[in-house]
Amino acid sequence: MKLPKGVTGFYNAKHNKPPTIDGKQFKKQCFSIIKRNNGKVLEFLEPKIATNFFNVEVEVLNKHMHILLNDHYPFLAFASFVDFENINFIDEPELLKQFSPFYKVLGKEELNDPLYIKESTGQIILENDNELTSAELEQIAYWKPKIIGEVIYNFWD
Repeated sequence: MKLPKGVTGFYNAKHNKPPTIDGKQFKKQCFSIIKRNNGKVLEFLEPKIATNFFNVEVEVLNKHMHILLNDHYPFLAFASFVDFENINFIDEPELLKQFSPFYKVLGKEELNDPLYIKESTGQIILENDNELTSAELEQIAYWKPKIIGEVIYNFWD
């Protein structure tokens, strides 16, 4: 997967600000899809200073899970567990079908792909396919994420 410029939420200047997702529309879709599946939304967390994603905790399809949406690109994922130290990405085929018309649903395998980082003459080089800015690469150097999912859904401040 190619990591687009701004996916981390960091940028160099005001004119380089990444796009933003329509949170109200996402909230409507979540509540509608979860209700249609006889589920319940337990908590709807919007991106804050130190997060770059929506985190919707739900009980649906006899499971407790989280629906994550990047704040800047329509990248959606499912997780069984989310905290500052760890996100356990999962696949949820039934919900994937229902969210796919609106978002690019990322699978567990893709999100757990390792990051390939090299340092050369004081600069960090991300060998994964990307369009990330220098500000984003600086954050990667500082936070040291290990997988793609930790870049797309991060707790950096």
